[in-house]
Amino acid sequence: MVRKPTPDDRFSFGLWTVGWTARDQFGEATRPALDPREYATRLADLGAWGVTFHDDDVVPFGADDASRERILTTFKKATDDAGLVIEMVTTNTFSHPVFKDGAFTSNDRSVRRFALRKILRNVDLAAELGAETFVMWGGREGSEYDGAKDVNAALDRYAEGIDTVAGYIKDKGYGLRIALEPKPNEPRGDILLPTVGHALGFIAQLDNGDIVGLNPETGHEQMAGLNYTHGLAQALWSGKLFHIDLNGQRSIKFDQDLVFGHGDLLSAFFTVDLIENGFPGAGQDGPMYTGPRHFDYKPSRTEGFDGVWESARANMEMYLMLAEKAKAYRADTEVQAAMEQSGVLELSEPTLARGESLEDFLADRGAFEDFDADAAAQRDFSFVRLNQLALRHLIG
Repeated sequence: MVRKPTPDDRFSFGLWTVGWTARDQFGEATRPALDPREYATRLADLGAWGVTFHDDDVVPFGADDASRERILTTFKKATDDAGLVIEMVTTNTFSHPVFKDGAFTSNDRSVRRFALRKILRNVDLAAELGAETFVMWGGREGSEYDGAKDVNAALDRYAEGIDTVAGYIKDKGYGLRIALEPKPNEPRGDILLPTVGHALGFIAQLDNGDIVGLNPETGHEQMAGLNYTHGLAQALWSGKLFHIDLNGQRSIKFDQDLVFGHGDLLSAFFTVDLIENGFPGAGQDGPMYTGPRHFDYKPSRTEGFDGVWESARANMEMYLMLAEKAKAYRADTEVQAAMEQSGVLELSEPTLARGESLEDFLADRGAFEDFDADAAAQRDFSFVRLNQLALRHLIG
């Protein structure tokens, strides 16, 4: 029996997840739209801790200031009444046709200026609502044709935009951090900052990159054939894992947004193992992710509203089951011995000894001249056995 989630688990959902009406580019909606306040109440009943939203999820695009204020006040009261935290806010710069060539990187300068104003306005909103993270997904920042975009200029404009927003946050004294969300393709043919690695390289070039990090999503990394757990690990190692998006994806397809764990289950297991237990060689003494467990998925078009709530419950249930199994995996003495045999823990030992100079290293004949490479090559790392032990905990 899996326990019921509690706010201490810090599970959060984007309103665009349970609120998706299931319209796609090949078919009309299969569910009617509900008021976002209704989703907040139901999520709280299921044990969720927080919600997130795009500005246009709650306030219709182009609404006047009075309508915007009224809608947001009502929405905030609904989340407060439900006991939910608004932990992240983001801005929709991809749905309206004006953003068809991007927001910060549109070839049209007037569109770039409009996008910047839209985003800054919602940075104010995020701060007002008490959010800690402002996620920025550049889903339209890209192209379908290589000759259509001056990539050097596009990256300059992208950096200009992010730096401007980050500088604004600092000037206002807001307790916000920006989290960029990489994705390789869809809706654009090729999106700028397609992976965690691309985004980390980009952040390193920013003037205000100290408050800019990452919001990696399971499916976005796996769409590129990459390892999501490794992506999280590199972002964590870099001190840039500010937020996460959990869902399910089955290999290199369109962005499926399945329930977490309903895609690559073994990858989901090791993702939860990393989040909950830390790196094997350092554990919770090393860098740890301390943010929300945020779900960015979509209930299938085949589901009615009962299925919507069942899918929301399934995300949390999958995470809790995997967390329990990952804890048992790490505590298993046989697993610990297997890690020792495989050298997993040995990797934490520096290659150069503490205080060893380069001159000392070069003088150590055992490191090279007298090193028996053929004998060392006979070492059996037993990685298959170690992985089988993980599978025993996962499905045994």
